[in-house]
Amino acid sequence: MKMKFKYFSMLLLCTSQIAVAQKAPAPAYPDYLEPDHAVNAVTMVMVHDVVGPPVAGRYYAYAMLGAYNIVAANNKNVPALNTLVASYKPVKFNVADIKYDYKIAAYYSILETSKQLLPSGYMLKDDEDAFVQLLEKTGVEKNLIKNSVKVAEEASTAIVVLSKTDHYSQISALKRYTPSKEDGKWYPTPPAYMEALEPNWKTVRTMIIDSAQQYKPKPLTKFSKDSTSAFYSLVKDVYNASKHLTPEQTDMALFWDCNPFAVTTSGHMAIGYKKISPGGHWMHVAGLVTKQANLGFDESVVVLTLEGATIMDAFISCWEEKFASNRIRPETFINRYMDIKWQPVLQTPPFPEYTSGHAVISNASAELLTYLLGDNFAYTDNTEIPFGSSQRDFKSFRQAAAEASMSRFYGGIHYMDSIEQGNEQGKSVANGILAKVKKAGIRPFIK
Repeated sequence: MKMKFKYFSMLLLCTSQIAVAQKAPAPAYPDYLEPDHAVNAVTMVMVHDVVGPPVAGRYYAYAMLGAYNIVAANNKNVPALNTLVASYKPVKFNVADIKYDYKIAAYYSILETSKQLLPSGYMLKDDEDAFVQLLEKTGVEKNLIKNSVKVAEEASTAIVVLSKTDHYSQISALKRYTPSKEDGKWYPTPPAYMEALEPNWKTVRTMIIDSAQQYKPKPLTKFSKDSTSAFYSLVKDVYNASKHLTPEQTDMALFWDCNPFAVTTSGHMAIGYKKISPGGHWMHVAGLVTKQANLGFDESVVVLTLEGATIMDAFISCWEEKFASNRIRPETFINRYMDIKWQPVLQTPPFPEYTSGHAVISNASAELLTYLLGDNFAYTDNTEIPFGSSQRDFKSFRQAAAEASMSRFYGGIHYMDSIEQGNEQGKSVANGILAKVKKAGIRPFIK
């Protein structure tokens, strides 16, 4: 897989400092060294592999850790990784006697770590080779490139070792999930009736927060088929809204779909469509806004690293609740008890309903980015265009998160209490992460 890099006639690589409470100066490095270029390459491999949302969050988190380590080793204003990730044991790079460029090394490590972790990570070898060739064409000394790659590989190896201790590899040996036919419980939905996605995800070790159970939401509304009950009212709200959606509400639902593998049928043929994951969407937003804010290389790596870790922890927290409450989806309830022919605007994803993953992930991301880059940070989100969607304008990260949350109600796949409590759960996860971020000494880049 080839990445398209923009060519610059000079390669200017100088150490940048972490900006504090003000807008950073324009980056003093070439455009093709933007960290989000490497993240985009990683995303395309995940789309190819049809990586589910929780697993994608884990890959994004680990992909950035080596880059963060390299930056922290070269910028005294960036706290050491173990001040944020307690499970990481510091590893000293064997670079005392070699000359290397830490930005080249950090960029390369994003690709290298992902190459080692992703199922089809070998595809990233093309991106690594293209990056090295581009550096050579812009006049970077070959020995400097070689040394920088060596540092990147050392940093990536340390992160891969760390990843093998988070219990992910043990998931496949755990008891398989069997759907329950009990009233009120989740059951596979049409058209593909896929099995539950990652029912044991709560067993994966969190990155920054203490545990999967640390930020549990309030109890969900009690299930009932009684037409006068609070739960029936929640279902009716979804059903009625689907009958009267405005074009704007439909656009919101489709823009935030982020279903890694949607299936549609045509006669006897099933057709699959690959898209970016919800975490991937927010990682790309983070990359987009770091460029808009003119953050330096170091600051951009910090933002993307924290965003990746936030996504990972938010998914673990959300998935713990999903399979603890195991609540029925609107599509199943409506088809069983109200309208057998009803279909939601969006395809119902294959896992329990409470809480809304989009609500949790989006609000956690929005709180983190608001802290780092300020409230009322206006931007145009065009990150979904490569995946067949449009673009939307937002006045702040919190506005974007609120829309992402409501998009699941308009899409017909979540009840309102799942969205509201998901919003709060996401904010709680972010606040827990931000407490450690602040304690480590990472301050806002923009007020």
